Amino acid sequence: MKPISTLIKQKPWLGWLLFLVTILLVFALGLLASSIMERRSEAAYAFTPQVQYTNLEPRNEVWGKNFPMEYQSYRKTSDTLFRSKYNGSAPIDMLKVDPRLVVLWAGYGFSKDYKQGRGHSYAVKDLRNTLRTGAPVGEKKSPMPNTCWACKSPDVPRLMNEMGAAEFYRGTWETKGHEVVNSIGCSDCHDAETMELRISRPALAEAYDRMGKNIEDASHQEMRSLVCAQCHVEYYFNEKVVEGVPYLTFPWDNGFSAEEMEAYYDEMEFADWTHKLSRAPMLKAQHPGYELYMTGVHAARGVSCADCHLPFMSEGGQKYTDHHVQSPLNNVANSCQVCHREETKQLISDVYERQDRIIENRDKLEELLVRCHVEAKMAWDLGAEETQMAAILQDIRHAQWRWDYAAASHGGSFHSPVETSRVIATGIHIVQEGRIKLSRLLFALGHTAEVPYPDIATKAKAQDFIGMDAAAMQAAKNEFLKTVVPGWDEKAAERESAYPVKTLFE
Repeated sequence: MKPISTLIKQKPWLGWLLFLVTILLVFALGLLASSIMERRSEAAYAFTPQVQYTNLEPRNEVWGKNFPMEYQSYRKTSDTLFRSKYNGSAPIDMLKVDPRLVVLWAGYGFSKDYKQGRGHSYAVKDLRNTLRTGAPVGEKKSPMPNTCWACKSPDVPRLMNEMGAAEFYRGTWETKGHEVVNSIGCSDCHDAETMELRISRPALAEAYDRMGKNIEDASHQEMRSLVCAQCHVEYYFNEKVVEGVPYLTFPWDNGFSAEEMEAYYDEMEFADWTHKLSRAPMLKAQHPGYELYMTGVHAARGVSCADCHLPFMSEGGQKYTDHHVQSPLNNVANSCQVCHREETKQLISDVYERQDRIIENRDKLEELLVRCHVEAKMAWDLGAEETQMAAILQDIRHAQWRWDYAAASHGGSFHSPVETSRVIATGIHIVQEGRIKLSRLLFALGHTAEVPYPDIATKAKAQDFIGMDAAAMQAAKNEFLKTVVPGWDEKAAERESAYPVKTLFE
């Protein structure tokens, strides 16, 4: 082979080519070195610990000293200005928007009060304020158990570590009011030493165990949804795990679908409450957001909850995760348009179109369910026997479970529009079958006229129809907020003043 110098003399252009290639290689290596140095300095700048604390530190502002960008973005969850077509972060009285809900939940706490959830920073405050938790003043107890605190605060892992999960769940809601004061935040999802995502609540890990899966085997991308699934799921209070304790349990043993969870509940003959009008043994879907998400196209393509609801941001040359957990519709550029090339207006229009179509059918199912409850009450009033009503009540239970599974999923019409539509359609079919059975029974009982639809045009009329004194409940709640809650906060402040936080730099 000829020496390179000889080849260059014979072909001068080859020398110029080698020169250019050398320049490009040097330039590329320079960029790589610069990037490495920049990332190293960025890492040092982005994470220079100011304080030291443990996983049991519940105060988000303490974590924020080490992670100021994330904490500042988290604080934006207190913003209530965004309002989409149907939801958003603005406070919305859903019973006022849709009074039929009062009748559907007659005899259950949600008929008293149901408001659109605000940002994570309001979790504790909104639970204190809702009529569902009652007005436990003096010797009066809350109608809800301590289990209702489970998803609301990083104080919960702290308490579970101190007393165990079962003991935390034991007792009525007000008994831990002075202990649970910090809203959903850092230690709910992160390990204090490594900042790796972690499962801080036992219910999810226990559900995995019963399914023969190990939560420790979950990948990092899976964890970016599973930390959300600690709370944004269907759950119930199982008093058979520890006798007399409403133990938080996820009904995933058969699977995630509406039918599979329904079969789980039917097999154990579980009911959240007995409907005040129809006397049906009812199921209340909580918020099966994770279950419905798992049936959608985004989950199938490996997109996690965090990809859309906690997207990456860049500020001052620093890349970080935006902890302003919110609807992607209020942050389309950083959420949707990372993958989708459509214009913002078109993307939002696509979401609203799906919501419109699904809500149209959901509203029809609501109307049919109200009719079914009222017609069932008429049958009871006319002397129907339990054996005559059994199949009808089962239809009411199954139809309303499907409605609630779709309605309470918080974004189901976007996360999985096909599955949401299917579930609503099967609910319409089941409730119509129940009404046919009812019409035959009413005829046999001597009632041949149409059962009139109630006047429930407003929330007040609907609550009056089911015999509820909402004004008295609100007055009692106001007294509770005025006289009891300040004492809770004083006790909490005194306790937290003694928490160990080590300052690393003076």
